[in-house]
Amino acid sequence: MPELPEMEHYREALIPLVAGKTITAADVERERTINVPVGVFTQSVVGQQIVTVKRRAKHLLFPLANGYTLHLHLMLDGSMFYGTPEQKQNRTAQVTLAFQDGRMLYFHGLRLGYLHLQTEVELAEVLDTLAPDPFDPQLTPGLFADRLRGKRATLKAALTDQDAVVSGIGNCYSDEICFAAGLLPTRRTTGLNDEEANRLYGAMRSVLRAATDGGGYMEMPLYAGDTLTGAFNERCAVYDRGGEPCVRCGSPIVFATVNSRKCFYCTTCQQ
Repeated sequence: MPELPEMEHYREALIPLVAGKTITAADVERERTINVPVGVFTQSVVGQQIVTVKRRAKHLLFPLANGYTLHLHLMLDGSMFYGTPEQKQNRTAQVTLAFQDGRMLYFHGLRLGYLHLQTEVELAEVLDTLAPDPFDPQLTPGLFADRLRGKRATLKAALTDQDAVVSGIGNCYSDEICFAAGLLPTRRTTGLNDEEANRLYGAMRSVLRAATDGGGYMEMPLYAGDTLTGAFNERCAVYDRGGEPCVRCGSPIVFATVNSRKCFYCTTCQQ
């Protein structure tokens, strides 16, 4: 599932590609992917300029000139591709937006995900329930520690709960953050001392920043010739590396299920 680094990478990459461009056509192959009738959707977006691209947690936002916002959540299998029909991937697109230069923005794999057309009020109803962004200036190390201990759960559960401590972190980066902090994801939040909580806070921000700069771990090109998207996958220290030697100590990486989520960690380097 795309997490904060993937969505922030998409945001940064899409701004020069689609911001300021006018949508000339919209094709909806799966009506359940959107939240309004197809006719209302196309009438509301065609002829509108995409003002910019924003992100909140794992959600990508495309504000339109008419005040509506296209709200994207890729969920488990979603991805995007920008290019010409000749360049498009061999995947069914649930929604396609066309631009005046002949290029398209294809939204793939939205069987569980969605692309909703929302007003400012409707958008706020969804996003205001989320926990702070890991890079929110108001999320100080002290506030992070307070929210963490208030969850009363394992680190794995706390870091991946979008409403509790922080938003935007999922299976992959919760494991990578815990490894960078030297803490087991099975640890209880209430058992962390101040030094460990501060260490986790620093690891969270450094791992997410490095993953964003590295294009995230989802290896699906965003456009023809894209070599950055997914490049961080090879730099993951523990995620999806069960049984492989730890990059620090050489011990086998453990694969386990924690709070019904797959989890990877090193029992030597993490305490």
